[in-house]
Amino acid sequence: MKKFLQKLIALALALAFAFPVQAADTKKLDAALAKTAKYIHETVKAPAVGSIGGEWAVIGLARGGYSAPKSYYENYYKNVEAYVKERKGVLHEKKYTEYSRVILGLTAAGYDPRKVAGYDLTEPLGDFEKTVWQGINGPIWALIALDSGDYPIPKNASAKTQATREMYVEEILRRQLPDGGFNLTAGANGAKINQNEIADADLTGMAVQALAKYTGKTKVKQALNKALASLSKSQDAQGGFSPKAGANLESVAQAVVALCEAGVSLDDPRFVKNGKTLLDNLLTYQKSDGSFKHAANGDGENLMATEQALYALAAASRAAKGETSLYRIKGKAK
Repeated sequence: MKKFLQKLIALALALAFAFPVQAADTKKLDAALAKTAKYIHETVKAPAVGSIGGEWAVIGLARGGYSAPKSYYENYYKNVEAYVKERKGVLHEKKYTEYSRVILGLTAAGYDPRKVAGYDLTEPLGDFEKTVWQGINGPIWALIALDSGDYPIPKNASAKTQATREMYVEEILRRQLPDGGFNLTAGANGAKINQNEIADADLTGMAVQALAKYTGKTKVKQALNKALASLSKSQDAQGGFSPKAGANLESVAQAVVALCEAGVSLDDPRFVKNGKTLLDNLLTYQKSDGSFKHAANGDGENLMATEQALYALAAASRAAKGETSLYRIKGKAK
């Protein structure tokens, strides 16, 4: 009984010390998220279709729980609707990630991308060849976008090859590097993978985000675990990533989202280097006004970096609260 009581007391003490640390970390995360969300809301006052000042701001604010007025999202939808009408439903002739990004933005804002000015914006993603023409970005974002609202693969009557989710998954797996990572060019146009290819943290993180919903299949789970191992290996002593171009915010932001989508804790020992986590590294890029800089050695705010940081913080916050992940917006994962 004495030994039992000693163990019980030891456990109670351990928990007493553990919970304040966890609470402090959550408070730090919430404070950073609130400050960045406020900055984006005040900076991107009229979000429209665009990779900067558009969908990513909407996604970050909506999924981060920021209390933007309803009119903010209504005006975004009106801007999308006008853009779609002007282009007669064609967002881009070649880059189909344009459709994927807008699908995500509309879904996060509470609108159906299949009913925009009389056009179904998911339909182009039913064309396999045109979606993968852009490179691995194509199938990655097609899956993320379609799965965000649990949208069925659209029938595309003009497609040479009608796409399926399985085809997009297989295309991503085909382009995985020997070390488990991914990059933009490996396996392009059906080419064999060069054994000397170097993985890119950004693309590896994005691939994990797309594959995370398909780990019920053994080969996908194995591929995802290899990708996570590659990310862990390339993480530097500061908890981030330092490619040839230098340490940058975007790489760590994609890795944060990747772990959250895959259900991996940001405190997972594989991703703690020198006592620093991915989140610790992410926050080193934040400036006092809530904006983020792109490069570790830079000093000016960067809107693209700030938008990516916002949705990464939103992903981390949702994970900490046990909420659905950043890109699991509606319905169930496939």
